[in-house]
Amino acid sequence: SNPNIILLTYSEVKEVSGFPGNYTVKIVKKPRYIDENKCIGCGICATKCPVKVPDEFNLGLDYRKAVYIPFPQAVPRKYTIDREHCLFFTKGVCRVCERFCPSKAVNFEQQPEEIVIKVGVVILATGYDIFDPSVIKSYGYGRYKNVYTGLEVERILSASGPTKGKPVLRDGRVPKTIAIVHCVGSRDERYNSYCSKICCMYAMKLAHLLKERIPDSTIYEFYIDIRAAGKGYEEFYRRVQEEGVIFIRGKVSEIYEKEDGKLLVTFEDTLLGVVQTIEVDMVILATGIVPRSDAKDLVRKFGICSSADGFFMEKHPKLAPVSTVNRGVFIAGACQGPKDIPESVAQAAAAASEAMVLLSQSTLEVEPIIAEVQQEKCSGCRICVSVCPYGATIYDSEKNATRVEKALCQGCGTCVAACPSGARVMKQNGFTDRQILAELEGILIPLKPRIKIEVTSTG
Repeated sequence: SNPNIILLTYSEVKEVSGFPGNYTVKIVKKPRYIDENKCIGCGICATKCPVKVPDEFNLGLDYRKAVYIPFPQAVPRKYTIDREHCLFFTKGVCRVCERFCPSKAVNFEQQPEEIVIKVGVVILATGYDIFDPSVIKSYGYGRYKNVYTGLEVERILSASGPTKGKPVLRDGRVPKTIAIVHCVGSRDERYNSYCSKICCMYAMKLAHLLKERIPDSTIYEFYIDIRAAGKGYEEFYRRVQEEGVIFIRGKVSEIYEKEDGKLLVTFEDTLLGVVQTIEVDMVILATGIVPRSDAKDLVRKFGICSSADGFFMEKHPKLAPVSTVNRGVFIAGACQGPKDIPESVAQAAAAASEAMVLLSQSTLEVEPIIAEVQQEKCSGCRICVSVCPYGATIYDSEKNATRVEKALCQGCGTCVAACPSGARVMKQNGFTDRQILAELEGILIPLKPRIKIEVTSTG
């Protein structure tokens, strides 16, 4: 309802050009095949649709229709037709949703729409992906039906989830013994060496919720170290212990499935120094955080940098935690690295504040020493484009040469060192070669002897 906010959902940034204070962003709005202005969200189309496909929001634990709302809290609450599964697009038949829609909102002729907007700054808050535990073959995720991820159990325990909040297995049984494995995909040199920061706390939250709903259950938590560094976190850890959850310091090595569907969990207790095996009904893998699959593409589009682990890199970890090497692009949330909700909210507020500071200025100060391209020497090899960490080098296809965007260049000299044809030089604004040579001449040429004149007073 705010006139200053334009919400573009189901859209993708295709291209970004310009400099701080004057970015041009090309966005492709994907077709819903339903007119947003006509759709009233009644759901009749979904009720009549004959196609069922696994629901991505519930991680495949139940089904949705080919015309659907992605998740209950989606904004705007408008339906979308899944082109990959809709019978009209796959076989040219059906169109039942079109016949029953009371507002005539279905439009199979919709096409992608390109939108170009001008913005002064950009805030990237693209989030993260969950580590895929199926790559750890010894845990059996994807092969054993009663091995779940933490997010799957989160959906099971949700009142709007596939089981309406009932903690049951796929065969409908209520689990009595549950093992929760921490650090799946994190703190492991084979996958990701970093700590995902949220796993310990959400694993304990799941244990707490399961204890509430299955009071007579036995729950084991296997951990490397408990990292409860946050306001109230240590107190919650103690509360879960008092509720009867059993914490075992050790690493799970393998999980096997018995013929009756129960699971054997083999682990090393690092406090006792022994290897043991327990039998459980259910295993929950506390999977870690990984960068989004499109993170590299976004780094390229917005002219920023990424760290060795693939997350967006801040300009300085202490002094500029939400800024990037591209002065007009800021980052917030887990796209910058693993973090919990309070930290993400604080970082989002900081990014908004930094953006307002930049936008409130009528002029921007730029580096006095920047790179310059000698067009007659440039071969158009574009090595400088690939090495520039600030996205300041732009290739002109008509001239087959590159140019420097002065507002973006930070004068680091990387392109000058990389240029094979010597077409790039560092130049200080306002100082020509002639001026600099004149300064050197004034410093190096000996001064002529001075003539002393004695002044005497007469009186």
